[in-house]
Amino acid sequence: MAYQGFTAEYLGIPAVTRAQLDLLTPFQLYFNPDLIFRKLQIWRLLTNFLFFGPLGFSFFFNMIFLYRYCRMLEEGSFRGRTADFIFMFLFGGFLMTLFGLFAGLFFLGQAFTIMLVYVWSRRNPYIRMNFFGLLNFQAPFLPWVLMGFSLLLGNSILIDLLGIAVGHVYYFLEDVFPNQPGGKKLLLTPGFL
Repeated sequence: MAYQGFTAEYLGIPAVTRAQLDLLTPFQLYFNPDLIFRKLQIWRLLTNFLFFGPLGFSFFFNMIFLYRYCRMLEEGSFRGRTADFIFMFLFGGFLMTLFGLFAGLFFLGQAFTIMLVYVWSRRNPYIRMNFFGLLNFQAPFLPWVLMGFSLLLGNSILIDLLGIAVGHVYYFLEDVFPNQPGGKKLLLTPGFL
């Protein structure tokens, strides 16, 4: 009976969010420019976003946040706009890969999750958040709280900063700049999506 409930819940997850939850081994996933360009292992441009570290607190934390905020974006501000949602993935993935190339980052899954959290939090500025019952704040502070928590766990904040920066670039180009005097929409979803 519980299996049917789990299956029903899994099948109820929106398609783009569900695709993010598949798992493979790290050696098949990591970003390696040498393997990409010399051995034509092109899949590594995408698969490095699917690894969130070994099983543990950080892994489950990232999975929960990926699921929750990806789903809320897809069902909220991207409802009926699946192509725009996928384009946000592609735009963010391209920028993260470009920065990751210069920063020597091998896995960008956590940065991708933080990007989703950042975009959601900026689009929902009046939602009150509570972090483990200890800290109350408005939604736009959530990425920064998560970065501080990551720092407390002893992780590098470079990945979180990358996700925040890419999320901000997307948010600015999509939601802020077009609404400024003389501004226009610069991110146009390609027709093939």
